[in-house]
Amino acid sequence: MDREKFIESGMIKFGDFTLTSGKKSNYYVDIKEACTDPETLSLICNDLAGKTVYETVAGMELGAVPLVVGVALKTGKRYIIVRKGERTHGTGSRIVGKVIPGSRIDLIEDVVTTGNSILKTAEILRDAGAVIDHAVCVVDRESGGSELLRENGIKLVSVAKISELL
Repeated sequence: MDREKFIESGMIKFGDFTLTSGKKSNYYVDIKEACTDPETLSLICNDLAGKTVYETVAGMELGAVPLVVGVALKTGKRYIIVRKGERTHGTGSRIVGKVIPGSRIDLIEDVVTTGNSILKTAEILRDAGAVIDHAVCVVDRESGGSELLRENGIKLVSVAKISELL
């Protein structure tokens, strides 16, 4: 997806925002809203699919869900969804989908700022026996996330870096 498509889609909004990390920002990268348009979602998932390397993809609810499902539909890869909170009903599992012990899984995320969301997802899947060393995001905000992930054995690949879009 080229820079113009990112801008046209309305993914980048300007104003006063508080990010998930708690940091303040004068812009917001809104992949979730952009993904409600099927054409935009398809373009994003094409780009993400081309950057995955393993036979299974996974992501944390909510932002990664349409991306993970879209990549799975485009590639035929299995997918896993990780729930954010502890579960007290149903199966009680935070993981939807089968984690094969020793299997390598690509993590998918919409936007990476600090890297903490991907790291949390990786820890949950690692505890279930998966090997997590590769992650793909739509936009890297270049705010330390890539470095944190590298320190924890995960290479981050992005469709775009914020410095390329602003």
